Amino acid sequence: MDTNIIYCGDNTEVLAKFPAKSVDLIYADPPFFSNKHYEIIWGNGAEMKVYEDRWKGGINVYIEWMESRIAQCHRVLKDKGSMYLHCDWHASAHLKTLMDRIFEERNFRNEIIWQYESGGRATNFFSRKHDTIFLYSKTDEFTFNPDEIAIPRNQCERCHRVLDKWNHLKKQVDKDGRIYRTILSSGKVYEYYDDEKVPPSDVWMDISHIQQKSPERLGYPTQKPEALLKRIIKVGSNKNNIVLDPFAGGGTTPAVAYQLNRRWIGIDWTAPL
Repeated sequence: MDTNIIYCGDNTEVLAKFPAKSVDLIYADPPFFSNKHYEIIWGNGAEMKVYEDRWKGGINVYIEWMESRIAQCHRVLKDKGSMYLHCDWHASAHLKTLMDRIFEERNFRNEIIWQYESGGRATNFFSRKHDTIFLYSKTDEFTFNPDEIAIPRNQCERCHRVLDKWNHLKKQVDKDGRIYRTILSSGKVYEYYDDEKVPPSDVWMDISHIQQKSPERLGYPTQKPEALLKRIIKVGSNKNNIVLDPFAGGGTTPAVAYQLNRRWIGIDWTAPL
């Protein structure tokens, strides 16, 4: 199994050739069962069809197709590894059930909500402005580095501005000049320092979708922002670990893994950009 390479082919067939327990972190951004076809829009306005996300036979055909791929991901994942599966409302409930079965329900860790603002607003239902990322480990002991993505407690999770007031706690200053807040609960005083770093919750509101004029934009449909992958790779792996993206698409995961000094593997049936 080579690293720092994109394999072009069916990911089930490619993964079947990998040794068991050989990958540290998997980020998978598969087709969403959106019943659309997607195209690359080049700078000159030309279009090239990339892939179909249409499933003759419906959700059962899609889930059967996904099952073999998730099973292979589970096989190649190390015991201390984890998998992040990115999806949305189209099939998230079905994929959660599938992941529970393959990874075992006890190894479910998080349902991460990536909330973003884009486009207009629906008038006959609440606008769908979030994706879901399921986090599963293979065992109870897995790589999770919360300090790598932590921010000061008094920093707004959404906008990253420093907040003078938060949670209506009483402001104090200790003998070293550090600001902290206190709250009395059940007869006990709790102290929280402003500069103490804490990891984000399971609702991520501070990472924007890729704007139309962003220099990141490649024209690849369903492209995800680098900031999203940076958070996942930092928290879920260590330097020189192997990061796998079995649906590599435009190549954001390999690019970010390289920036963060991880080894990486991408798989995609279309030729890489």
